[in-house]
Amino acid sequence: MMSRYLTEEHEIFRKAIRRFLEKEAVPNFEQWERDKIVPRSFWRKMGEQGFLAPWVDEKYGGANADFGYSVIINEELERVGGGLVGINNHNDIVVPYINTFGNEEQKQRWLPGCVTGDIISGIAMTEPGAGSDVAGLKTTAVREGDHYIINGEKTFITSGIVGDLFVVACKTDPKAEPVHRGISLIVVEKDTPGFKKGKQLGKVGQHSSDTSELIFEDARVPVTNLLGEEGKGFYYLMEKLQQERLLVAVGAVATSEKVLEITIDYVKKREAFGKTISKLQNTQFKIAEMATELQIARTFVDDLIVNHMAGKDVVTQVSMAKWWTTELAKKVAAQCLQLHGGYGYMEEYEISRRFRDVQALSIYAGTNEIMKTIIAKRLGL
Repeated sequence: MMSRYLTEEHEIFRKAIRRFLEKEAVPNFEQWERDKIVPRSFWRKMGEQGFLAPWVDEKYGGANADFGYSVIINEELERVGGGLVGINNHNDIVVPYINTFGNEEQKQRWLPGCVTGDIISGIAMTEPGAGSDVAGLKTTAVREGDHYIINGEKTFITSGIVGDLFVVACKTDPKAEPVHRGISLIVVEKDTPGFKKGKQLGKVGQHSSDTSELIFEDARVPVTNLLGEEGKGFYYLMEKLQQERLLVAVGAVATSEKVLEITIDYVKKREAFGKTISKLQNTQFKIAEMATELQIARTFVDDLIVNHMAGKDVVTQVSMAKWWTTELAKKVAAQCLQLHGGYGYMEEYEISRRFRDVQALSIYAGTNEIMKTIIAKRLGL
């Protein structure tokens, strides 16, 4: 069933990106998982086909595509594997900061490369001592003439190794009250003096998505790299979180649907007690339950996409969707692994990778505990 925000053009686009990924990503994905990185050559191929930030304005090389195209790209990348999350992060989380808050010179400088894949972006908020509590960050940016001098350390940065530029959350006014009023967003390019990439971090899952530390030791960044206004960084971050969390929910539903798909295929082939395990009542009931919950999730998330595209404030509902769909994804992956029996625990079976990959969904873009705090606050509690 076609989602109500999708047109025939959207579905043609879906077929095109699915064909592309089946040719360029699927045969290579396990190697990328072993290499712990998605090669730049693949990013450029994505760019050549118009699959990187297609919503960007035509004058910067984009296609002025609506949010429905972003949803499709997210879903199709998730169907291949969670390790492609860095591309979703680039397309619909980082590049929008430059597009919304950047001035014309900044857009001309960075957006075309972001669309072609020549520039890979990341966002640097999280620090060793500050994750969901963005206002508690310690990285400082002190104005010195025409430059900011940045000192601090970021961690868990998606595309930290392969990335070319990073939108970095810094304290430009450490004395500001309340503290979040002193936060600014500054774009730091990879060849900046005093900026270096730390070690690549080993993760439980999403292995082909490279994640690392970023280290700033008197890094000299031109003042012209400030995004928007000084002291507005926290508000900019909050403005973009609705879309980021909605896309996590989109990915959670897409990967859950893929997990159920491969499990249904498996139980129809696997025999036990003289028949395929798909004929066992427990198997049928488990799959029926998961299919029902996923239909509910799909309906809820599709409705949020329509409202988000209409420019509505759906922060409460998106917070609900983010925690509920990601917990559902973990439950579906666990139950489907169980239905695979001993084979589910073997690396050669896709379900084992899927089980690992979904564990991060309830943590990034704001933990599920934070989502429940937001919901409670917006309910007047």
